[in-house]
Amino acid sequence: MFYSIARNSRRTWIIATLIMLAASVTCPANSADENAQHVRLTIDYGDGVQKSFTTIPWKDKLTVFGALQAAAIHPRSIKFSYTGSGETIFITAIDDATNEGAGGSNWRYTVNEKPARYSAGIAELKPGDTVLWKFGR
Repeated sequence: MFYSIARNSRRTWIIATLIMLAASVTCPANSADENAQHVRLTIDYGDGVQKSFTTIPWKDKLTVFGALQAAAIHPRSIKFSYTGSGETIFITAIDDATNEGAGGSNWRYTVNEKPARYSAGIAELKPGDTVLWKFGR
């Protein structure tokens, strides 16, 4: 009888350990899936201040400009100005930092630390992308 109880306790312990291991392996994947359906947007004002939006919902055909629009309607929003439309959209100001033109500080963006190659109006984002708008020279 003692052998039977000890054997059952050992079996229960092994099963419980396996369940806990399985749960710890699947939980990070679930949070990665949740994060993959968002994009991250950071605004760097070039003076040591940054504003980050870590869970902008990703949707098909979301552009860098669309991410800015999403940040503008967030409760802790930004304000921005632009000219043009579609492939000619050009960001002229974010909050109180306005482009200064040639030789001055201007807004530039990167996606996943790669410099922009297209207008923010047509640069499409993928789930999990990170956009950085930086004010500087």
